[in-house]
Parts: sequence; structure tokens; C-alpha cells
Amino acid sequence: MSETKKVVMLGNEAIARGAYEAGVKVSAAYPGTPSTEISEALVQYKDSIYAEWSPNEKVATEVAIGASVSGVRAMACMKHVGLNVASDPLYTVSYMGVNGGLVVFVADDPGLYSSQNEQDTRMVARAAQVPVLEPSDSAEAKDFVKIAYELSEQFDRPIICRTTTRLAHSQGMVELKEREEVEDKVYEKNIRKNVMMPGNAKGRHVEIEKRNLELAEAANTLPINRIEMNDTKIGVITSGIPYLYVKEAIPTASVLKLGMVNPLPQKMIADFAAKVDKLYIVEELDPVIETQVKAWGIECVGKEIFTVQGEYSANMVREAILGEKVEVKAPAAAPMRPPILCPGCPHRSVYYVLNKLKMHASGDIGCYTLGAVAPLSVVDTTICMGASISSLHGMEKAKGKEYIKNWVAVIGDSTFLHTGVNSLMNMMYNQATGTVMILDNSTTGMTGHQDHAATGKTLQGDPTNAVNIPELCRALGVKNVVEINAFDIELLEKTIKEETAKDEVSVIITKTPCVLLDKSKKPLYTAHADKCKKCGACMKPGCPAMTKNADGTIKIDDTMCTGCGLCESLCKFDAIELVTGGAK
Repeated sequence: MSETKKVVMLGNEAIARGAYEAGVKVSAAYPGTPSTEISEALVQYKDSIYAEWSPNEKVATEVAIGASVSGVRAMACMKHVGLNVASDPLYTVSYMGVNGGLVVFVADDPGLYSSQNEQDTRMVARAAQVPVLEPSDSAEAKDFVKIAYELSEQFDRPIICRTTTRLAHSQGMVELKEREEVEDKVYEKNIRKNVMMPGNAKGRHVEIEKRNLELAEAANTLPINRIEMNDTKIGVITSGIPYLYVKEAIPTASVLKLGMVNPLPQKMIADFAAKVDKLYIVEELDPVIETQVKAWGIECVGKEIFTVQGEYSANMVREAILGEKVEVKAPAAAPMRPPILCPGCPHRSVYYVLNKLKMHASGDIGCYTLGAVAPLSVVDTTICMGASISSLHGMEKAKGKEYIKNWVAVIGDSTFLHTGVNSLMNMMYNQATGTVMILDNSTTGMTGHQDHAATGKTLQGDPTNAVNIPELCRALGVKNVVEINAFDIELLEKTIKEETAKDEVSVIITKTPCVLLDKSKKPLYTAHADKCKKCGACMKPGCPAMTKNADGTIKIDDTMCTGCGLCESLCKFDAIELVTGGAK
């Protein structure tokens, strides 16, 4: 029966639906906000699409490339910083081209809602010579998927479909259609096309330049690039979410809406520019379109009046172009709420002990990055996935073994499997000294509790082999591998002292599941004001369930308490007591 109904979908859900309708058969991804829900939404189509969590974005991209080589439509999904990890295969598959259509979905994060930088995927794509499509809403997010695959196969190119946080996590109306069952392409052995050794790559470079010129010419007539002529006093070239801001802010303006942002349609842009009195470029982050338009000798205004930082808005566009400042009523004043670890988080007890020991920590990407903020303030560095171990190694080689004895590297279980394994391997290979703490909370916590190679479950929820992290460390040659409960703070303190004193590599694994994984009713603790000595020991870990009464005694919020017992273990005066469930 033909599906014709319309439903409201997140941009990420719409992309998943588009993949289903476009006949995609293989998807691989590593979770990363704001792209994560694409893969989670694909699970509902598991009878048609194989979808997996890969250990990292490089592997995910290579899985998708392999599927494409075999002749099926394939996809890889990631956030913008994940594209850095995937750049190695991306640059090379750009030379190779495709067999079955190949699309990489990348979500940028203007405004830094959940990322360590604001890089612009279009810049990476231009360097890799990969075409980029950019939808503006959920309906286009779905429809552009099919267009991307058609262009990929027509021009023998991998395609990037770029979204942003605003599109990924906003909702829009989407019309559902039936799945297109695309016939697999025949695999034919082609060493010159698929084996990128220097002699072959030289020939392929010539070929992709030719293909890109053909695609750039086709861009002038692609329906996803369209001109909306209105008043010719103001002309705007824009794409993606900013298109919606332009339409809201200046509805009378003439607009060239670009659905393909690399390569750009030179003739279409030149023709449009000639028809308007003044031309503006409205694009978030880097001046990608603006730079190219100006290089063609076309006069336009862009970053002279717009910022290269953060998200735009309709009010910003209106004020920048029309000079009309819109008075927005300030929201009610609210207290500052810095990000904090959840009540009952096992990372809190680890950082409490490290803080007590006056240790420094090279940090990594995950919930545990919050160990950098007060009152724990233990994490000194955060660079990228896996870098905690590598940077610790660099410190030791720069400053010596004694210097590193009041440092540890902290990394999560998912991130360790992402890129931490290679870093630990490097420490062992290069005869390092240092202590690595793997904060194993049995999930990929920061992006919403996705499974990974050590949890024993696939993206589909099926049971599978689980990597044994302690044995993996030992297999790399680490002799000192200790597994410990994160909430056993006395043993944890003793272990950290012992392992950091050694002149070799040590690994401490705090194996304690994320408190949010267990949905059952938790035991609760209460504080007895009459026994409280106001010493503040229980407040040092910064648990949000702990507050002070007016007289300085401690109070525990029973709506937030998860019963982890950290506060009780720190109280020397029996002022904190387990009151429901469990045994004291």
C-alpha cells in the first residue's frame, strides 16, 4: 500500500526516513551530538537497512565505502569533529569515486552546544573535493537524501550532506513515500579505480577534476538551487537554516537558495547578482560562499556585517541588512547553572579522590570532561577523542618520569575504544611511564547512552561479543591493570597512589555503570541536622543533591538523590543515613 501521509519529524529522523526511501542498505556511524538520532531512527527500518555503531568515524566511513564498492547504496553518519577522524578515507574515496551511491551525513554545531570547536564541514569538503548538499528543513532533509544518491551515482562522487544542530533537532512536516528498491550495481574488478597507490591516484585525480567540473556545470540547473525573485533592491544568496531566517526577516528580498553548496553554480550566481541592486551572502560560520563569489569578481556583502561565530537568527539578519534593531524582551533573570555531573555519577567519586590527592588529569571527550569545572577542577586539558592518553605520553617524554607522577589520563570506555587503544599502544611501544584511568560506565553516556563494542549489544539491540577492556590492555603489554568500583574511595585512593608511583604504564579501570542506565527505584540517603558538624566534607564532590540549610547544616534533596553513598562514605560523624532500600 502506498504511503502518502505527512508526519512531523526531527531533521535527523527525516534523514533516516530519506535513507529508507532511497534504498540505502548499509549505514555505519559513531554517536556524536547532533547527528546521533539518525542512526537511532534507522533501527526501525532494520528489515531493509543494516545499521551499526562503529568504534569510530574512520571505521564507519570505511564500512560505508566497502558497501559502496560492492554495489549498494551506503551511508556514514557523524558530527563535524568526527569528520576529522574520517578524513583519511574521505580524501581517498574522493579520488576513487563510488559504485553504489555513497553519502556521508555530517552535522555541524554552530554555537558550540556540544562540541569543542565550530569547524565548518564545507571547508573540509572543499579541501577533499567532495560535493556538499545542505537542506533547510526536515522535508528537504528527507528529499535531499535521494537526490544525493542520484548525484553520487551519476557523477561517480561521494557526497556530503551537511546539517547543523538547529536542523538536526528541530521538527518539520515530512511527506512519507514508499521505499525505492534500488538494484545493486554489478561489482567489476577495477584496480586503477579502486587501488589508490600513487600511479593509479594520479589518473584518478585527473578524473575527479573532470567530474567536478561536470557537476559544477550541472549545479546551474539543479532544482535544489533555485532563484526566488521579488524586490530587486536586495538580493541574498544563502543556504541551509539561514535561508529560513532570511525569508522571515526580509520576505520581500530576492533570494538565491543553494541546495548544493559545493561546487557552486557560477553562472546562476552571476546571473542573479546582475539582477539585484545589492547582493548579500548569509551563511553561518565560515565565508565559504562569499569567498568564492568574490573570487569571481562579483561584488557582495557578507562577513563585513555578519559574524563568523555561532548561530544566526532572523533578528540578526534583519538588523544587519536593514538596520532595523528588534527589541527583544529580556528573559527573566535566572541563576547561572554551569554543567555538572549527574547525581550519583561514578566519575564524581574518581575526581573527588584525584582532587584530594592534588593530581592533574589530561582529559578527553565525554561526560567526564566536566571534571574540569568547580568544585572538582581536576581536568587540565581536553583536546579530542583519545588525546588524553597521547598528551600524557607527550608530557612524560618532555618532562620525565617524576613530573608525570602527579598526573593521570582520564578517558571513558567508549572513547578508549574509539581512539584510546592506539594511544595506549603507543605508550607501551615507546616505553612510557604514566597512569591511564579508564572511567568505564558501560555506555556512551554523553550522547544519550548508545552501546559500543564493550557493552555486549549492537545498535539493533541484539546480543553480541563484548570486548574485555582489561584483557585488551593486557594484550597491549600493560602489566599493571587494576579494575575497581569507582565508589570504593579508600581503595581508589590507595590504588592511585600505588600506580602513579610506578616507573611504567599502569591502567586503572573504574568499572561502575552510569547511574541513568538503571531505571529501578534507587535507595535514598537523608542528613541528620542534629549530628551534622558543618565540616563540609560531604559537599566537596559537588553533588547537586547536596545543599545547605540556613544554619549551615546539610540537606539532601530526595528528588535528586540516587543512593550512590558517596556522601555517607565521606561523613565521619554518622550524620548521613540510608533510609530506603538496600543495606547500609
